[in-house]
Amino acid sequence: MPPTTRKSTGSTRGKPANTQRKLSFNHRVTKSVPKSAKESVTASPLRKELLRDKISSDREDAKVEEPTPEPTPEPLQETPKRTEQPAARKSDVELKAESLSDAAITRYWRNLESERMAKRVHQEDLSVGEKLLRYFDVSSQYGPCIGMPRIKRWQRAQKLGLNPPIEVLAVLLKEESKGNKGIERAHMDEIMNATVVGP
Repeated sequence: MPPTTRKSTGSTRGKPANTQRKLSFNHRVTKSVPKSAKESVTASPLRKELLRDKISSDREDAKVEEPTPEPTPEPLQETPKRTEQPAARKSDVELKAESLSDAAITRYWRNLESERMAKRVHQEDLSVGEKLLRYFDVSSQYGPCIGMPRIKRWQRAQKLGLNPPIEVLAVLLKEESKGNKGIERAHMDEIMNATVVGP
């Protein structure tokens, strides 16, 4: 059976194929607005005040400002250079952390270890302070540890009310007083930022 063709119901003779009209408003508002609404917008006190402010600011901009004479520079006096910066005032929390003993830090770490089922075999050669700092590094409730010094992370957690352990701050301050600069960065930060050296 031959395929059937559909016949169109309307006549298409003499018209171009695509005769759909396009909407164009030519930047005119076509919505009808009552005259009273137009008058209320143009007569509003806020609009009048805004127009008054704009006109006054335009007038002020149009005024030519007279150049003011520049003050003559005074001769610089040499001041003695300070070699020591004044010590920053320590907060109550930092003073409390500095007074914390090593025994209290060890006791806190033992309490953390007693919650575990098995010992941390991979950290046997580390000091208690380093173990505590690494535990703080991986504690996600205090925020990300990568890209931020440990002490700033602790301070940020304190400001946010997350109650970070004061023992961590005590370890950080003790290591800082010893001059150990390697303690500032998290161990995970060192691992993530390590560069691969290949052949």
